[in-house]
Amino acid sequence: MDALMTYPEIKEHLTLRDKVGQLFMAAAFINDTEAEIKKLEQLIQNHCIGALCFFHSRASAATNFEGTKEIAYQANTYKRLKQLVKRYQKVAKTPLLMAMDAEWGLAMRVENTPQYPYAITLGAAVHEKNLIHEVGRNIAMDCLQAGIHWNLAPVIDINSNPNNPVIGYRSFGDKKELITVAATEYINGMSANGILNCIKHFPGHGDTEVDSHLSLPLINRTKLELFNNELHPFKALINYGVDAVMIGHLMVPALSKNKSMPATVSVDIIQGILRQKLGFSGLIISDALNMRAVSTLYTKKGMLELRAFEAGNDMLCFSEHIVAGISAILKHGEVNSIEQSFQRIWRLKEKAFRNDRPKILNTPYHDLIPKLAKQSLTLLTGTETIIKDFRKNNYRTLAFGKKEDTTFLDSLTASPIGQNDDSILIALYPPCAKPMDYFGMDLAELRHINQLLQSKKVVLYVFGNPYILKHLAYHKSLATVLAYQDFKPFQQHAAEHFLGKHIARGKLPVTIPNPNHG
Repeated sequence: MDALMTYPEIKEHLTLRDKVGQLFMAAAFINDTEAEIKKLEQLIQNHCIGALCFFHSRASAATNFEGTKEIAYQANTYKRLKQLVKRYQKVAKTPLLMAMDAEWGLAMRVENTPQYPYAITLGAAVHEKNLIHEVGRNIAMDCLQAGIHWNLAPVIDINSNPNNPVIGYRSFGDKKELITVAATEYINGMSANGILNCIKHFPGHGDTEVDSHLSLPLINRTKLELFNNELHPFKALINYGVDAVMIGHLMVPALSKNKSMPATVSVDIIQGILRQKLGFSGLIISDALNMRAVSTLYTKKGMLELRAFEAGNDMLCFSEHIVAGISAILKHGEVNSIEQSFQRIWRLKEKAFRNDRPKILNTPYHDLIPKLAKQSLTLLTGTETIIKDFRKNNYRTLAFGKKEDTTFLDSLTASPIGQNDDSILIALYPPCAKPMDYFGMDLAELRHINQLLQSKKVVLYVFGNPYILKHLAYHKSLATVLAYQDFKPFQQHAAEHFLGKHIARGKLPVTIPNPNHG
């Protein structure tokens, strides 16, 4: 691609309508029909769209699980992503910023691509922050090779609510200092390979039990509490320097005169708090405007887009009514505000399309993942000595949950396994990372585990979201060990830990509430 024009050059080449088109980040779907692809090409061509955000398909969480259109599943989604990036760039009047939620790598949206550990796992290994830097750097290189310029990450929400249905494992933890350190390293890693970042979801989506894809969450904290806690990572990282801040669809009465108004359309929150109080001068992007938390606010098409722009969002993500939104902003938006937002967007494009992007040699994936497994493994209850004594005697092994890969137990075949019904080694594989329906666990299985914990001598290893423990009497175990992921290297390291070859080095980055197993 030819060198990008600078802002002073480009601003004279585009009409006001073109500049408004640049404010929109349209949704692009990797698994889409040819008809839908052509429809998006026409939108890009005719309305000078500024950016695309790639999603897996129209039947996904990103579309509120309500996709009803035909899905043309691809045999190689990574190849199709690269093809679509080139195809959409080819029809664009100005180069498109290509974005994606790649919090744990392209694998968040694309099959058969490198999947890195969730943020909660990185939080457990924050004492080895160089590894988090390497994760950010590797994800950046994977994005670059796919044609993606902008990773809409990291999540810096403080996950203070264990029942949070949408953040949880996507957060580094529930302590503001930990999140700030981990996010800084992740951002540094991405920046080292020239990928844009975006901290989210301002002013903090951690303390809620509502998924904003489905309805509007309420953050019911005082202004002082918010500044001391939720806003702390945002303030620290804004002072450090970030490319963009994403506004969450959140009702935060303490920060807005209109107590019921979502942050997305709140001048008080976006301009009053983020711009003035925190001093952020970079690009502000809305969370996806198709999400039900805000998509039903206005009956007239284009009004949500106009209100979000007027509130201070520079870029409007996943609008369902782009053409109507462009018309509304052209008709009612202030020309100076349009120019300011366009300038912020173009400055990011200048950074993304730099020709002097550094080339940093990455840590190979197969080397990095075992390092993370080693540093994150957490001994939550019990001691190394207790596990050592446990394995001296015969014990039974049981696996619960998702059992496609039981590398952990398979690696212990040489140990003195017997049929001692009193001593049981349990490997727990929660099928889902989200808390809905007990993390995908069968309720009968959870009851069985609880019966064993309360009546037997149990050592428990958990290969998944540690919040599963809120449903288990884990405090009754001899020892509870958290591996966080079910990746093979994580299971292998856990097996070596059980056999006494390593000690657990990680630290639980969240607080597990008292077990509820009634």
